[in-house]
Amino acid sequence: MSPVASHAEVFFVGGGRSASARMSPAIVGSKADNLARLDRLGLRVPPAVVLGTAFCEEYFKQHGKLDPDFPRQLRGHIAQLEEVTGLRLGGRHPLLVSVRSSPPVSMPGMLDTILNVGLTETTVRALIRRTGNARLAWDAYRRFVRGYAETVLGTPPGAFDRLTTRYFTDANVLDVRDLDPLALRSLARDSVDVLRGLTGTTLPADPLMQLVQAVEAVWRSWMSPRAREYRRLNGVDATGGTGVLIQMMVFGNAGGSSGSGVGFTRDPTNGDNRPYIDFLFNAQGEDVVSGRQASTDSARLPHILPAVHAELERAKSRLESELRDMQDFEFTVQDGCLYFLQTRAGKRTPWAALRIAIDLTMAGIIDRDTALERLAAYDLDTIQRTRLQPDGAEAPIGTGVPAGLGVAVGAIALDSAKARQMCQDGSVILVRSDISPDDIAGLASAAGIVTARGGRTSHAAVVARQMGKACVVGCGALQIDIERHCCSFGDHTFREGAIVTVDSDSGRIYAGHVPVLIEKPLEALATIRTWLCSRQARA
Repeated sequence: MSPVASHAEVFFVGGGRSASARMSPAIVGSKADNLARLDRLGLRVPPAVVLGTAFCEEYFKQHGKLDPDFPRQLRGHIAQLEEVTGLRLGGRHPLLVSVRSSPPVSMPGMLDTILNVGLTETTVRALIRRTGNARLAWDAYRRFVRGYAETVLGTPPGAFDRLTTRYFTDANVLDVRDLDPLALRSLARDSVDVLRGLTGTTLPADPLMQLVQAVEAVWRSWMSPRAREYRRLNGVDATGGTGVLIQMMVFGNAGGSSGSGVGFTRDPTNGDNRPYIDFLFNAQGEDVVSGRQASTDSARLPHILPAVHAELERAKSRLESELRDMQDFEFTVQDGCLYFLQTRAGKRTPWAALRIAIDLTMAGIIDRDTALERLAAYDLDTIQRTRLQPDGAEAPIGTGVPAGLGVAVGAIALDSAKARQMCQDGSVILVRSDISPDDIAGLASAAGIVTARGGRTSHAAVVARQMGKACVVGCGALQIDIERHCCSFGDHTFREGAIVTVDSDSGRIYAGHVPVLIEKPLEALATIRTWLCSRQARA
């Protein structure tokens, strides 16, 4: 695709046609590369066109300017996706796509994604005719309007949050899933008005122009402040750029036999060999990973969709055998049909990293040298977990969903800037309504995190867990008053700076400093030291 550098390439993924032999994380990014491997395994993936990482690199070399011929050439590549799906961008049977990042190294939540690209006032009606599902169409449209405003145009989310809250109040509901099709149609159209009021513009009527702008937005996110801070904190190479996946939409918000989820093949907090899945019925993936909603439907999944649950269970060992590590995967169920959207090596606590490395070695999935290489970045002597002393605490002031490991004690900070400031004087607990990827610097500064909303597999919880933070999400009793610099857990109100204790094992929060015990994985450490000695003897 000229005028981009000659080494830039476009690939197709899905339908058993993935060009996996020519793909690598450096060329297409890790997400696209792993998606091709899932396709090769026979797992169902939505078909996609992949723009290689060199496109992003060239985009920044050209100071963010596109060649006038780029839209025409992109349109030519989308034709292959149209041929496979039988749908057409902007047509009577409209093709809708998600535009996702694919960096060479996984950066959960740090780069942008835009869903439902291709929707307009015309195609939303075509989608209703195609699916017979007006609720799905208007819900997808209002999501796209908001996603376009926030991601392409950079508008803050507050105005859309206030609009949605007003609709909840008028309908006396707590969840967008409880709004009927007429309410969703009105919400979508009011969202267009909000977009126009905030920006003086509206959605492009041409789906191809929407797609071009979405691709540019994903490229720009490679150099966003949160992405740069994540790379700095994790020692990730900043050269090059991100690949872009242009992928056929599958709809988790299509009704009661649809939904979206995130799963880990093992428990990322302690390394237990059991699936760790969050799921929401009648929802799109952003509802799970954004941290704005609690993912409360996992326990219902095996009862309502037993075939899907069984398919996920079977995929667990296949994923680990193929990719030779614990996996973090995202999936969508549309009308009872399971699609895998991505998989990657799962972020884990240091405690879990030690346990998983040993277990995978014992299972013959990796060898000892590989296990030792994966643990080389950890200071083995510092791996530990904290537990509350028995009978050391009074009744908890709040309870949520455990999303980390161990116990943290610290002073309450109500935003990331305050957490960075307060951590100079001691341990900090970041307390928020929800955590977004923009809070990456605050997450790094805090010893523990508590949120009122969100799930344990949201992007921010994943990053916090990787950092070894104590984390409790979805604490329904938590209310935050930023203007008064205080928060409440039910009847208990605390000023910013007050000391609380967060127990990631139980999901409980306590007032004050609760005594803790320190536990070390002595048996696992002894195993690793034996392997190190054996390797040294061979050298």
